[in-house]
Amino acid sequence: MAERRGTEATKATSACESPADTEGLMEEVCEGRNIAIAQKHVQANKGSPGVDGMTVDELPDFLWRHWPTLKDQLLTGTYTPQPVKRVEIPKPDGGVRKLGVPTATDRLIQQAVLQVLQRRWDRTFSPHSFGFRPKRSAHQAVARAQKYIGEGFRWVVDLDLEKFFDRVNHDILMGRVAQRVKDKRMRKLIRAFLNAGVMENGLVGPTDEGTPQGGPLSPLLSNLVLHDLDRELERRGLRFVRYADDCNIYVRSRRAGERVMTRVTRYLTKRLKLKVNQEKSAVARPWQRKFLGFSFTSAKEPKRRIAPKALKRFKERVRELTRRTRTVGIGSMVQELSRYLVGWQGYFGQCQTPSVLHALDGWIRRRLRCVIWKGWKRGRRRYAELRKLGIPQFQAAVAAGAPSGPWRMASHATVHTAIPDAFFVRLRLHQMAPWPYA
Repeated sequence: MAERRGTEATKATSACESPADTEGLMEEVCEGRNIAIAQKHVQANKGSPGVDGMTVDELPDFLWRHWPTLKDQLLTGTYTPQPVKRVEIPKPDGGVRKLGVPTATDRLIQQAVLQVLQRRWDRTFSPHSFGFRPKRSAHQAVARAQKYIGEGFRWVVDLDLEKFFDRVNHDILMGRVAQRVKDKRMRKLIRAFLNAGVMENGLVGPTDEGTPQGGPLSPLLSNLVLHDLDRELERRGLRFVRYADDCNIYVRSRRAGERVMTRVTRYLTKRLKLKVNQEKSAVARPWQRKFLGFSFTSAKEPKRRIAPKALKRFKERVRELTRRTRTVGIGSMVQELSRYLVGWQGYFGQCQTPSVLHALDGWIRRRLRCVIWKGWKRGRRRYAELRKLGIPQFQAAVAAGAPSGPWRMASHATVHTAIPDAFFVRLRLHQMAPWPYA
């Protein structure tokens, strides 16, 4: 098969972690330093209260009073997690994502379990897996995909797993856990977290499948399930990149891609009991698809670019923050906007198309000039403000009396002179591309 040539030599350290030395995992979980680190993580991550209403800020006092009891329950295998609270958040592409918010206590215990299991399991996972793993990131995943495209694998099998986190088969998952964990108390605790139930609209319903998103342990268990997929793709000699349930496979031709799509879909359905979303999955050119918010140019040496949908979401958010009807001052508006821009650039600043960032900077400044012009409201006020900013009398009168709307006036030469780019420097507007001056 064409897609098998040149199989990468990099493999996971071990196909499976031996359970021989995992009899005392629960003692490791309950060790004082491990619990202290887990508590620090849970408090740093904040998060809303679970079904018991206890906040993470109340966790230290609760542990001071109840830790001996909790520890005894964990060591004797009698700890019972509480149901998770159902929370729905909108997805960027529409619809909602259902999260399960565990109680602060359950989050602490999940985090403590995660710390013990992750340092044992992570070294056995595939080098092609990048999601929710120490010292691995989405940027690394995108760079790996870019590398494959540059090597001539210019077709992508873009797999979308339908409601993956909600459909993980518990028996398959616990089978994988049993292969790695001998401690029966640990296996029982993980099963209890999976079956804890979900409270929605005041009623608790069962959870017969899935690993509810929202708990610290869920990403690790999800990686454990999809490790089987990684091994299967490695066995076939395929170039692929996986970040959680986002998996892209790179091949040299459409025909090879369609063959891979058929076989991998069959494997996921029959072996892992997972469903591939046929509407969102496709065999296509990489520059026609998005991966973790990025896409690629079609050049021989492909460059990372921001995916069109990500740019659309960015502009929608900036429009919300710079609405002309908001009642905040321009200084406060810029501060709030800059906080969003810093986070956005921290991720998408890794693109290799700086002209896009320059264009966005110019568009944002125009939005802000539009807000200022709209705030001046009437011709007399606009004339007076332009004069204060050093605009000659005739030019100020022409601009103030112009019939054009605020958006068009935001790019007018007179308004641009009165409110130059340097004005936004003084307001400390965050720039995603370098300023042309200090």
